[in-house]
Amino acid sequence: MSKALVFQTDFGLVDGAVCAMYGVASTVDPTLRIFDLTHDIPQYNIWEASYRLRQSIDYWPEGTVFVSVVDPGVGSTRRSIIARTRRNQYIITPDNGTLTHIKKIAGIESVRVFDEKANKLPSAGESYTFFGRDIYAYTGARLASGIIDFDHFGEPVPVESVVELPIIPSYRKEDKVVGMIDVLDVRFGNLWTNIDHGLFHQLGVCHGNRFEVSIRNDTRYIYENTMAFARSFAAVAIGEPLIYVNSLQNIGVAINQGSFAKAYSIGTGTNWHISFRKVQGHS
Repeated sequence: MSKALVFQTDFGLVDGAVCAMYGVASTVDPTLRIFDLTHDIPQYNIWEASYRLRQSIDYWPEGTVFVSVVDPGVGSTRRSIIARTRRNQYIITPDNGTLTHIKKIAGIESVRVFDEKANKLPSAGESYTFFGRDIYAYTGARLASGIIDFDHFGEPVPVESVVELPIIPSYRKEDKVVGMIDVLDVRFGNLWTNIDHGLFHQLGVCHGNRFEVSIRNDTRYIYENTMAFARSFAAVAIGEPLIYVNSLQNIGVAINQGSFAKAYSIGTGTNWHISFRKVQGHS
């Protein structure tokens, strides 16, 4: 039986690019089960592509093949790779940092580099700008359908050689925890931090406790206020901010039925820092 094939890109769905990837995969094997992780990654945003893989991959079965194409360096000397995770899943992607969160959190067992020219859709001709269709979807479909085998495809390279984007770890400093805003829960405008719930609980946390929350963009403070730590959004009034544990077991910040990111013009990435300190008297 064919393995599941999951696509992620920054192509959007306003034209035929993603449909063409589906067509290539279906031509390789009409029985393939093809799914979309997302095609709304912001253009060229490798960091978000890496995070969305991390957000989703643990909920897919062993053997699933992921194709992630956010590739501002298409046609350059950057490598094309297949990585096998510790849970025996596969990710086909340009080696440009897309595997950063998988490598750090989920774990990568082995990596193979493959020749783009030798593994290009035969009908692509002289085009070298649509690798998502001509190389990654084509290779992903062949891997998912069993036409090629990971252990006998391409050349093995050290896992350590895979390109990583910089990550600033979260930490505890005396009576507060500090981290960065990794990504947004885009549709709702919630902030997802890299602060693990275990680190947060080192502050002696109970639901209902109030915390001083500080957000800065490099050295410029954007937000400083207090809010409650809640089990869910409904625990506070509509329009009120809250701290909560998100679906990845990290600390999130939200406005109940509102967009925190939009309300305060909050962004994401390594220059967006956030800290939490429990208000005195809330033990």
